[in-house]
Amino acid sequence: MSHPIIAVKPLDFHWQTLDPFLFCAFHQDNFPRGNGELGPAASLAGRNIGQDFEKKDGWRMYHGDKVPGFPGHPHRGFETITIVQNGLVDHADSLGAAGRYGDGDVQWMTAGKGVQHSEMFPLLNESGENPLLLFQIWLNLPASSKMVEPHFTMFWNKDVPVVESRDEQGKSIRIELVAGELSGIHAPAPPPDSWAANPENNVAVLLIELEQGAQWTLPASTAGLNRVLYFYEGESITAAGQQVAVSQGLQLHSDQPLDITCNGATAKMLLLQGQPIAEPVAQYGPFVMNSREELQQTFQDYQRDQFGGWPWERNDEVHGDSGRFARYADGSEEKPDQ
Repeated sequence: MSHPIIAVKPLDFHWQTLDPFLFCAFHQDNFPRGNGELGPAASLAGRNIGQDFEKKDGWRMYHGDKVPGFPGHPHRGFETITIVQNGLVDHADSLGAAGRYGDGDVQWMTAGKGVQHSEMFPLLNESGENPLLLFQIWLNLPASSKMVEPHFTMFWNKDVPVVESRDEQGKSIRIELVAGELSGIHAPAPPPDSWAANPENNVAVLLIELEQGAQWTLPASTAGLNRVLYFYEGESITAAGQQVAVSQGLQLHSDQPLDITCNGATAKMLLLQGQPIAEPVAQYGPFVMNSREELQQTFQDYQRDQFGGWPWERNDEVHGDSGRFARYADGSEEKPDQ
């Protein structure tokens, strides 16, 4: 049997992924206290406002000019899975839907035939720092689903299953299931048109946390899947006998188990796994299709109707001092504590 690890590669802001995933953005910002208008109570001098990705003083404004984040922008042909471990995200879109989520919540959005949305990071705490830690995973759609109706759903933190156990030494192991199955426990159902909605595609998105000294074995899955383990926080782990420093991604054989030991401080990892879609990918920025001709049609469609236009007063729409909520395009609303 070959070694379980195929390759080890360093991680940056955008993590390299494999089909059916397109990429994973890792946002970790130590935002200062808020200024009462959901922006930072700090000078923005020296920042490239509108394109601030330098992490000056430990945080970034991204494309925001008053509130950090990503004002209205379009997508077509894929899905976004946004996992917010710390901090908050304010969502608004061209369908009239909106929401605020964070602190362990997950938003799964199918862009399908086209949607505009904004993703802002409101700084509500005016007396202390506003730390943010989130992953945004781009999951491709097959050709048969690229033009489905847009859709978003919320997995509130209380609805995301957690598998907790201890190893033989009593060390803690904690695994959150955003997608897939582990130990007979299933993650919430993905949106209906997602590649992940078919169990045969074996899509898994797991957040793994090992206490110092903990030992755990990632179970084998079926052969032929793309499987990558991203070690994003901690000091070092030993994986299949190989020592790996933090900020590394491990491409794995999907049909082999992987023995992992946490060597230092608590190790935190993200696992992405799935059956490849194995179709041509034609991508230009926020549009992901199968051919150049389809991309050209996408630009024409967007220029014609702006994917429904923008019904909000602000391009960087934020939701004041409200709590977490989701308001859908049909007018229905839900809150995680109700």
